[in-house]
Order: sequence, then C-alpha cells, then structure tokens
Amino acid sequence: MPLWRSWHRPLLAFAASMAVLAVVSGVGLVVDDRVLTGARIWFKPFKFAVSFVAYCLSLAWMLSLLDRGRKAGWWAGTVVVVSSLVEMALITTQVVRGKRSHFNHTTPFDEALFNTMAVTVVILWLGTLVIAVLLLRARISDRASAWAMRSGIVLALAGAAIGFLMTQPAPGQKRGSSPIVGAHSVGVPDGGPSLPLTGWSSTGGDLRIPHFVGMHALQLLPLLLMGLAALATRPRFGRLADERVRLRLVLIASGTYAATFALVTWQALRGQPLNHPDGATLTAAALILAATAAGTYATWRAGAPTYLCIRPVEAPERDDDTENKELAA
Repeated sequence: MPLWRSWHRPLLAFAASMAVLAVVSGVGLVVDDRVLTGARIWFKPFKFAVSFVAYCLSLAWMLSLLDRGRKAGWWAGTVVVVSSLVEMALITTQVVRGKRSHFNHTTPFDEALFNTMAVTVVILWLGTLVIAVLLLRARISDRASAWAMRSGIVLALAGAAIGFLMTQPAPGQKRGSSPIVGAHSVGVPDGGPSLPLTGWSSTGGDLRIPHFVGMHALQLLPLLLMGLAALATRPRFGRLADERVRLRLVLIASGTYAATFALVTWQALRGQPLNHPDGATLTAAALILAATAAGTYATWRAGAPTYLCIRPVEAPERDDDTENKELAA
C-alpha cells in the first residue's frame, strides 16, 4: 500500500480542493482586473490556497507518523480542515463581492464575516497546537526527523500567532467607529508600494513577512532533513550517515530559523521594510549567520565519516593430500 494512503484523508482532500482554488484564482488574476488595497483582487485567495496546500499536506504526513494519540490527531486534523474551509469560503465570498475580507467592519454583514473568520483562525490554531503536542510526545525512532517536525510545527504556531497582531487597531483606527480595524503594514497604510510577487510593503514594516516565515517552517525544516538524508548516500558526505550529525545540523537549522523569525518580526514591528534594513538589523543578521556557520563547521568537523567496509573472503587453505586427490580424480 502506498505510504500516502496512511495520511490524514480529510487534510488530503482539502489540499486537493485548495489546489483547484489556486487554479481558479490564477484564472481570476488573468481575467478580472479589479484591484483592492493595491493588489489584484484574486491575489489573496491564490496565496492562501497555495499556502494551505503545503500546510495541509505537511500535517497529513506528520499525523501518519504518530505512534499514540492517533484518534486525537485525526480529530485535530479534521478540526483544522473544517475551520480552514470556512475561512477560505468567506475569503472567496468577499472577493466575489469585491469587498475586503480582513479587518472589514464597514457594514454589519462585513463585520460578521470577519468576526467569523477570526473565530475560525483561533480554532485552526488550537487544532494545530493539539497536533504539535502529540508530535512532541510521539516516539519517533529517527531523532533528526522527530526534531525537524517538532521544530517546524512550533515555529508554524508562532508564525500563525502573528496574525493576532494584525487585528490590533492601527494609528487613526478605533474599534466601534472605524470601517477598517487592523492592518498588515506597520508605519504605513495598507495598499502602498510593495515588493514584487509577495505584495509585502516596500516602504514600511509588514507583519505578513514573519507570518509567512514562521508558517512555512513546517515544510522547510523537514525538507532540509530530506536533503541531508539524500546527501548521506554519497561518499563525499559520509559524515551525514551518522544520525548524531544529522540531529545536530537539524537543531542548528531550527535555531537559525527561530532567530530569523524573531529578526523579521522585530524588523516589521519597527516599521522597517524588508528591502531596507538598518544597521541594527544587518548586525543581528550577521551574528545569526556567523553563529550558524560556526555551529555547522564544528558539527561537521566532529562527525567521523562513515564508510562501508567489505572484508575480503579468503579461500580456505588446502593441504597437499587434498590437492593430489583432486588431480587424480
């Protein structure tokens, strides 16, 4: 039976539906020229759909590795699916209506939709938290794999929590009276000049950056481990065949990722665009890079290369009488 058949079925089905929505949104980007807050209106459901494909496939795989608490994991994964489905349905509804989906309090109906989305996001986060706890308790034989998944899901929870910061009133906004309460950008209005492809602000801070970085640790750290395992089969990288070396490298990568997540969060909260870091940001980035390089070098030097040794098989000694008998025969 293929390995993927043991994955969480509802998460797989939802990932497939999001792949379809990504295609539909891509068509919308081509045929629908409406613009909302500085971006093509179908850009938001396209980004969310692609993100959910990666997110749900990762969770579906991780849940298949649980050795205990599988029933609780199945229900937690299903809760993630239902909450995500409601959120995407509401986002798409607002796109069709030509209205903002997030932070929109313009009318009672818009406010009700946004409040419903806020509830679904909390439920999604709690469902992922349950899965994280189960993974932390799971007995997984390969420790490097275990910590790649554990670090990834904890960082994903931290990245998702950034969304709660976005709902806070921006300067000039007031709950109960402002039509828009909350923002992605810090220090500048939403919808201003932005970086290509991502849509992140190029003139101020943007909380979507740490949100993105944190959420996708769920895929990037396990992918790093898969890359290390693939390299371990090559003689030049024989040290990676040692599980202890792979574990240390995963822990270093997890620490680097966490530090980078903290750095881009700090940068965004100071209202600083990603493409214009100041001296403090560059210094912190240099320290992270130096610590990562030092840790990686020390781990590589400490690991002993692993080689496959084959002992030659010696032929048994034969005495002269045995040879004479064979010749006579």
